[in-house]
Amino acid sequence: MDEKEEVIPNGSSRLRSLQLVPHGGGLTTKDFKSDQEVRWCPGCGDYAILAAFQSFLPELEVPRENVVVISGIGCSSRLPYYVNSYGFHSIHGRAPAIASGLASSRQDLSVWMITGDGDALSIGGNHLIHALRRNVNIKILLFNTRIYGLTKGQYSPTSEQGKVTKSTPFGSLDQPFNPVSLALGAEASFVARSVDSDRKHLQSVMRAAADHEGAAFIEIFQNCPIFNDDAFAPLKEPAAPGLIRLEHGSPVLYGPDKSMGLTYGPYGELVPVEAASVPASELVVHDATRQDPAYAFALSRLDSGDFSHTPIGIFRSVDRPSYDNLMADQITAARAGGEGSLTTLLAGNDTWEVR
Repeated sequence: MDEKEEVIPNGSSRLRSLQLVPHGGGLTTKDFKSDQEVRWCPGCGDYAILAAFQSFLPELEVPRENVVVISGIGCSSRLPYYVNSYGFHSIHGRAPAIASGLASSRQDLSVWMITGDGDALSIGGNHLIHALRRNVNIKILLFNTRIYGLTKGQYSPTSEQGKVTKSTPFGSLDQPFNPVSLALGAEASFVARSVDSDRKHLQSVMRAAADHEGAAFIEIFQNCPIFNDDAFAPLKEPAAPGLIRLEHGSPVLYGPDKSMGLTYGPYGELVPVEAASVPASELVVHDATRQDPAYAFALSRLDSGDFSHTPIGIFRSVDRPSYDNLMADQITAARAGGEGSLTTLLAGNDTWEVR
């Protein structure tokens, strides 16, 4: 269906019809469901993520008028239509810029950004990494299907090398991005990963992201049943042997009966080992609060094409001043010092009259 048909007729937007609820209004999941028909393909992982998000939002205890959902372009970016809050379906790849401006100017808002692997990592790549390095107080949910879904099945920046698609009939030659590695390389202060079908885990990560001061990045493995079905099937099997659930303060154990663990290699890389084969003191204990991102980055590099050891959970969560707080402090200091006056700027030494 043409994206333009999503527009509500007669100019009566969901934003204008929003019924405001005061603090302590006892919001429920139903309160965050809009009156718009949800339009994704049958079986799409977007449905599961939307349901998890809508049922999580009441936990924020934030009035709906203070919740903003901003998206770019793609299947995932329809989500703001379906959440009964303020929102903005923006333009391709530019959602981080819009979300950054809003979060910086309105610190009373809870700003959530919805994007996909194509929207965020292709045309929007620069916007994403700068929002992360600046540590703007926005929460970024990146839906990773490893394919372009809205435009009908071309390979994306996260498609595996050799992927045969409509745009790569002989197989993709590109080395794919690892979104978690990319975020950590941009010095993101909060980086996590979850899976669309694991609502409990996904909501726990969202909760931690909401509590974090600054930019929070969550990659969500999401199934696209039409153009890339079962791309993450090995991680969705009962007791998936390669799924590593990261728990802060606990040894990193996974596999059958938690028989596998991690230890450090000679160059600081993380190496999967049979837990019983090394002393317990040599097994890696997860610490998401390390200021140095090298450990979290090493975790992200465990990813492999066969999903034999794939971490999910919070890779990194560290304290760092957020951009919006730093900006507000700078403006306050400038005004206190008699600076920051528009009149003074216009009449200053760097201006002149043209007669």
